[in-house]
Amino acid sequence: MTEISLLDATAQADLVRTGEVSATELVEAAIDRIEALNPTLNAVISTTYDEALARAAGGLSGRLAGVPYLLKDLVIERAGTPFTEGSRFLAGNVSTVTSELAARLERAGLIILGRTSTCEFGMAPTCEPVLYGPTRNPWSTDHSTSGSSGGSAAAVASGMVPMAHGNDAGGSLRYPAAACGLFALKPTRARVPLGPLYGDVANGMAVEHAVTRTVRDSALLLDLTAGAALGDPYPPPPLARPLVAEVGDDPGRLRIAVSTRRADGEPPHPDCRAAVDQAVALLSDLGHEIVEADLPGLSGEVGAAIGTMFDALTAWIVSYWTRRRGREPRPDELEPLTWAYWQAGRRVSAADYLTAVETIQRFARMVAAFLTTYDCFLTPTMSTPPAPIGWITSTAEDPYRALWRGGQTVAYAAVVANLTGNPAMSVPMTWTADGLPMGIHALGRFGGEAVLIRLASQIEAARPWADRIPPVHASILTSAHLTS
Repeated sequence: MTEISLLDATAQADLVRTGEVSATELVEAAIDRIEALNPTLNAVISTTYDEALARAAGGLSGRLAGVPYLLKDLVIERAGTPFTEGSRFLAGNVSTVTSELAARLERAGLIILGRTSTCEFGMAPTCEPVLYGPTRNPWSTDHSTSGSSGGSAAAVASGMVPMAHGNDAGGSLRYPAAACGLFALKPTRARVPLGPLYGDVANGMAVEHAVTRTVRDSALLLDLTAGAALGDPYPPPPLARPLVAEVGDDPGRLRIAVSTRRADGEPPHPDCRAAVDQAVALLSDLGHEIVEADLPGLSGEVGAAIGTMFDALTAWIVSYWTRRRGREPRPDELEPLTWAYWQAGRRVSAADYLTAVETIQRFARMVAAFLTTYDCFLTPTMSTPPAPIGWITSTAEDPYRALWRGGQTVAYAAVVANLTGNPAMSVPMTWTADGLPMGIHALGRFGGEAVLIRLASQIEAARPWADRIPPVHASILTSAHLTS
């Protein structure tokens, strides 16, 4: 059963469908892997094993029937299960509602085993909440998984489960995928529903999907979960056909803009430049046209608007949970960065917020015009290799330390895709001399997941990554090794 940890979700579902392995066997094996690996990685923060085993034994339907899955502890809820969003303010909270996405995941046949860790309210590019402690990177346990979907990334990279849920309001799927050697697609705005509790989070910045080992898993999962739900504020743009049909299809000769210029103006890290150089060589060999070009419009005004949006977002999050909890948080229940964001957000007026929205919408039009000339825009995903554990943290004396330090690792502004609503992806490309993964990032046209999936699967076929196994992985380490 340890060999199953090397299979993607599509292959595991095929084993169940053909009767070679039962759903119960898949779930039991995944539980064993989580129990063996989690003491080292601290990726999973709550479990629902009994419920999962009962569901596995009860007969399943759906394309992914029997495949074990984990939910990130953020946004997505399941009635009767713990839900804390990485915050001491929510310690002991139990959901009373089930999100539409959770229902769709279960209709697809996935069996949910528990929840993965995230930073508090998903507001930093790491996964080191005070409530649960740091999640460690399977490629080097001294290093961060980035974030905020870091628990899910560690769980998938280590072979606990073949794929896991995540969400993304500023790069939170793509950064941890890059840090952990995985694939992540950030879908087009509104592609996956946020209801029934939410309709549109932060003017469409927040989206739901997953981190996966393979492109086909990401495409299939999005096919099974995409589409507007009743009452959604706006529908997503239609896809011409299922995304899984795009896997392996020839993307044709794409015109790809490439840049290694960081948004903060600092020179690119050598490992980031190396990843892009290797990508450019590969894409050129595959017949694509590569053009050096910078994304227009990333001005100081846009940067200030982003800050306003995140301040307001944090104020909304705390206000939302204040209503649900029936009281405001105490100072010792929020981390220093969250507290600082919250206080700043309370000073944002309605006019400030709407002005920021208009600034971002003007910027989105500039990006849309730029992408009429190019099929996608390529950069490194992260601006440094994964940071050491403890680096992206704040203190009461320096509450914004995590923001400034975290920003040094994500200076290529993956948040652009969240501002514009465009799809984007991180694709594994290379590893540093220290064995840490480095990804490349592609921003696509609005509604253009199909082109990104074709391109990603072409890269995957030419330069496979799923056979690269980190030092902490279910297939090579036993529980005794991990805890010794």
